[in-house]
Amino acid sequence: MTRVLLATRNSGKVAELQRILAPYGMSLEGASYEPGPETGASFADNALAKAREGVAETGLPSVADDSGLTVDALNGMPGILSARWAGRHGDDLANLQLVLGQLSDVPDSRRGAAFVCAAAYALPDGRSEVVLGELRGRLIREPRGSNGFGYDPIFVPLGYDVTSAELSPEEKDAISHRGQAFRALAPLLAAALPA
Repeated sequence: MTRVLLATRNSGKVAELQRILAPYGMSLEGASYEPGPETGASFADNALAKAREGVAETGLPSVADDSGLTVDALNGMPGILSARWAGRHGDDLANLQLVLGQLSDVPDSRRGAAFVCAAAYALPDGRSEVVLGELRGRLIREPRGSNGFGYDPIFVPLGYDVTSAELSPEEKDAISHRGQAFRALAPLLAAALPA
């Protein structure tokens, strides 16, 4: 199996993506270094920068992602600022409450949103590629469900009557923006790796 770095220290994300990449003959490992800040202007910029940083730090083929919530009524925000929308990185409850507050006067018919993920690979020879995954849906007014994290408790995927936080992990993986992006990236990376 080819060793591939996932440019994150999030062990849950490593385990999730290992399931996607294993059928392509790749063994995924997490970063042992602290990834740098996300300073790009788009999900794709941030994912590619993290993948290239992974190659620079380890010399291994590297994959990375950047993802977040885009809200139609907020002109696509919080977008790349999703994890720190309320000011402090990773304060899921504050981020969710701020979005709900910003949408309090928006009618249900205009509460469209999407989870977006850019997944990238970078190789030691300089080649790289980025793909996008998107899960469309709508935002509800009160959180529901205890699975998932971030904005999952207020996001209802298109075609569903439950929030992402009410889906089982397997159900969510099957439709998620991250799953879509990495399922599209995996065969591209496999084809680019040396035999």
